[in-house]
Amino acid sequence: QVQLVESGGASVQPGGSLTLSCTASGFPFSTYWMYWVRQAPGEGLDWVSSINNLGGATYYADSVKGRFTISRDNAKNTMYLRMDGLRPEDTAIYYCVRAAGVAGTFGSWGQGTQVTISS
Repeated sequence: QVQLVESGGASVQPGGSLTLSCTASGFPFSTYWMYWVRQAPGEGLDWVSSINNLGGATYYADSVKGRFTISRDNAKNTMYLRMDGLRPEDTAIYYCVRAAGVAGTFGSWGQGTQVTISS
């Protein structure tokens, strides 16, 4: 079955950097668009970034544009989110999400990884 396992979450100071990873299994990874979605404490889900199946097209929420970089290594069935210039408002659980079809709406979700930005 589809499995998505996030890692790399941590507690860092404002201005710091983190790289999240999402390792996928149970489906042909290189066929699907992938997404990062986050949920801040007490808030709803917030789309962060998207990447197409071959990694040639990437998209970002305005709130993270210029600070976050999404990428993928299809040979390793892994997606990444490099986060620089972290702010307290980036504090959230970050979820790796696979598209429901090869592209489009959200389908399968990982368990999430906690990112906390605090001085």
